[in-house]
Amino acid sequence: MSSRSAAPRRLVGASASAVPVASFVSGALVVLAALALAACGQRSADPAGPLVVYSGRNEAMIAPLVEQFRAAHGVAVEVRYGETAQLAALLLEEGARTPADVFLSQDAGALGALARAGRLAALPQAVLDRVPDPRFRSPDGRWVGTSGRARVLAYDTRALTRAELPTSVRALTEPAWKGRVGWAPTNASFQGFVTAFRLLEGDAAAAAWLRAMKANQPRVYKNNLAIVEALARGEIAVGLVNHYYVHAAAKGRSEPLPVANHHFAKDDPGALINVAGIGVLAGSARPAKAQAFIEFLLGAEAQRHVADETHEYPLVPGAPPPAGLRPIAEVGSPTIDLSRLDALQDTVRLLQRAGIL
Repeated sequence: MSSRSAAPRRLVGASASAVPVASFVSGALVVLAALALAACGQRSADPAGPLVVYSGRNEAMIAPLVEQFRAAHGVAVEVRYGETAQLAALLLEEGARTPADVFLSQDAGALGALARAGRLAALPQAVLDRVPDPRFRSPDGRWVGTSGRARVLAYDTRALTRAELPTSVRALTEPAWKGRVGWAPTNASFQGFVTAFRLLEGDAAAAAWLRAMKANQPRVYKNNLAIVEALARGEIAVGLVNHYYVHAAAKGRSEPLPVANHHFAKDDPGALINVAGIGVLAGSARPAKAQAFIEFLLGAEAQRHVADETHEYPLVPGAPPPAGLRPIAEVGSPTIDLSRLDALQDTVRLLQRAGIL
């Protein structure tokens, strides 16, 4: 690999906004086995070589941060962009011969899968302590969150007042919401929420909720943004999305977006906060550079950049949240090991048995 300061370059996919309907380990491995062999040879053992980052976060957001890091630290960086699930599968396939030093993931589940496979190194406590809330970092110190994404109920402000909205995601199965809810069952963030529901309350409770939701005739959309756009058109009254999609849909509009976010009550499965996060690959020849990169991403400037660009929650104390967001401490996400959100295969089977996929 070149030792030059390289502009970020793409490996697979153009975006990390969605995860295929499969577990991180199974389906994506089949697709990427050939790519794994062609991507790079043996891991470079040269500590002076460039820091190699596999990024499941999109290039438009990460490339400016990589350039700022390179300029500030004088470290050459090579970035391979792709969808989070595919890159996680590729890292598992490459194993100890991966050229990657760092994995930047769109969600915690992929990091959990790599940690359980022994592919992530333990991070120094000083790095972990930059994110003091234990919900947003690995319980065994193998990864740390870089930003937070809250599940919310987006709603049409022309049709509903906040007082009319439910306090629990469970209430969406009631007759009053029949045909008025939008969801995206094939979307990764929805499947992550259902996985959390399963882990918090058991498969039986999650399956019962899914069956009741299906009976209530929700409208199906391909992703979060499509749900918010449907709300703006008045097709539905409410929709299950990540919080920042309302902000994304509002950008560039000549008139105010008639959609707002509603948070469910504390500890409700629908109040889940998942995180984007980062870990160092086991056996990296450049752990000092990798640690410096993580510390940079957890610094005030990078945290502010992520908040401004994506409207996600900073996780570092003192970094202000984007304007108009409820403080993350007041969201009330249930306590759950986010590493366990990699259990998507069981969630997919549950969705299939319920006739939703």
